[in-house]
Amino acid sequence: MLIQNGKVLLFEEGGFAAKDIRVVDGLIQEISDHIQPMEGEVCYDAAGRYVTPGLIDAHSHICISEEGMGDVGDDCCDYSDALTPELEVLDGLYPFDRAVETSVRAGVTCACVCPGSDGVVGGVSSVIRLAGSVADEMLVRRYAAMKCSLGENPKAAKHGFASRMGVAWQFRKCMEDALDYRHSKQEAEVSGSYFKKDRGMEHMLLVLEKKMPIHFHAHRSDDICTAVRLAQEYDLDMVLVHGTDAIPVADYLAKFPYPVIVGPGMTPRSKHETWNKTFETAGILHKAGVKVCVTADHDVTPLYFLSVYAGLAVRYGLDELEGLKSVTLNPAQVLGIDGRKGQLKTGLDADIVVWSAHPFACEARPELVFLEGIQKL
Repeated sequence: MLIQNGKVLLFEEGGFAAKDIRVVDGLIQEISDHIQPMEGEVCYDAAGRYVTPGLIDAHSHICISEEGMGDVGDDCCDYSDALTPELEVLDGLYPFDRAVETSVRAGVTCACVCPGSDGVVGGVSSVIRLAGSVADEMLVRRYAAMKCSLGENPKAAKHGFASRMGVAWQFRKCMEDALDYRHSKQEAEVSGSYFKKDRGMEHMLLVLEKKMPIHFHAHRSDDICTAVRLAQEYDLDMVLVHGTDAIPVADYLAKFPYPVIVGPGMTPRSKHETWNKTFETAGILHKAGVKVCVTADHDVTPLYFLSVYAGLAVRYGLDELEGLKSVTLNPAQVLGIDGRKGQLKTGLDADIVVWSAHPFACEARPELVFLEGIQKL
């Protein structure tokens, strides 16, 4: 397959450049000037069009909080305990969520699906491609993150504590349990004695060993700083999710290597934590030196308008190229899938969107969408 004459988004060239793209066996084989078609090759003329990688959302509940299904289709949160690291979104994914097809037709090809935010430690998040009928076959990265939460949501979930102090302690308890579990497991391995494995603690060992980051739901600035404190205490890889009130602590955040997944922006200020919500947040964080992704937080706001949310962040101060990165390369890096997705580059998956206009233009719409080389639109 050959896409010709398009304005191709190449981050190494600082934006859009006139190039052709050849795809073979679902991978990008070549990006160059004026590639000559081979005999029998399917060609698409993208003259006057903008070509980007498939969009990626680093934080979503698509396929686990199904659109239009109400409580029957909502499997985001499990209220059996404040600490449920044994849970995995994989066991709740419904591939036929109606939002999947609509999102792909809007240029979104990949998403990290996360448990909800009512538990302190909610379970394992997974990255999926937005195609397929079997959840296991949609996986791009199964152990993408351990979802954790601070602030109003876990505080109000009636897990037996009623303060931010209690929420933080529950997280520390989980970490201390994991450290104790690791010690006992190591002792058993040395002595050769029987050791009963615990699924949740095995997941937390991945966290301790930095094989899986934690994604910390935190809106308010004090909760954001608590997330940093906890990550520092246990030397964890951490990503902040939402960061709604991050502007007052932007310079503080810039001292640490923690990315922020900003959003959802297009909702009312529905609770105290979101009183300071603004589309300026992403730009201010980026200028301070923080890596930023933009999220729809589907189904809080629809995933199929992800390009609009990133465009609004650009309207309110985020650099345009960074706005494009915030829904492509940055989430791919944050999710650990940048060896496959997130940019148009030789050897990566052919997740490609051909837009009628610049992706942030109000009239822009995808005209062609390819997911791993397979045409979806």
